[in-house]
Amino acid sequence: MINQHLLGEPAEINYLLEDIKEEYNEGIKLLLKRNNSFLFDNPHKIPKLEKIQINRSLGLSAQNTNVLKTNVKEFITITGQKPIITKSKKAIAGFKIRENMELGLCVTLRGKKMYAFLTKLIFFTFPQIRDFRGLSVRSFDKSGNYTIGFKEQLIFPELDYDDITQIQGFNVTFVISSSLPKTKTTYKLINGIVLFKFLRFPLVDSGYYKKYSEISEMSEMWDKKKHLRRKRWSQE
Repeated sequence: MINQHLLGEPAEINYLLEDIKEEYNEGIKLLLKRNNSFLFDNPHKIPKLEKIQINRSLGLSAQNTNVLKTNVKEFITITGQKPIITKSKKAIAGFKIRENMELGLCVTLRGKKMYAFLTKLIFFTFPQIRDFRGLSVRSFDKSGNYTIGFKEQLIFPELDYDDITQIQGFNVTFVISSSLPKTKTTYKLINGIVLFKFLRFPLVDSGYYKKYSEISEMSEMWDKKKHLRRKRWSQE
């Protein structure tokens, strides 16, 4: 007997490749609301990707004009948008950092550029990573946002290997919007996992929370983690 899920999977991927924003609005969003009416009784509660932030810390090497220009050029090539140069807010003598000193780069993607970068990341960049085993759900924060750290920039095919003078990594943060209150940490986490699964993110341990039969058990586990962190910080 033919597995209908396997037949439908290539079709879903083709829709995402063609227009990931349209597929979310006309397919994923309606499906989430219909199948999870308890969680998403209000349309504003449905998780949505609000923006993508790409950050790179250069440290003191940012004082070198050539290094800074090279990194800016890389970010423009990868994201299609000119980055903002981040500066220090205060002086730290121990790290030789002065106030208002250039230290890194930051790009915030929204709209068409955000969805274009997302499509490239899911379907073309992840396969370029050597020994890639997938993404962990444990990288979600308490607000439901997700952060990925990349060790090198060569995973992006648009970069020319001969033009790279130094291997450098960066962080990519996916900010997920939701009208849920701050106390609903567990629901925000679940919303992020559900949205990422529909967007075909390669989550390898998405069944990590299956051992909890109820939301209250997951909330209790998160409360224990927060208590342990506070206890460790107080001891330090």
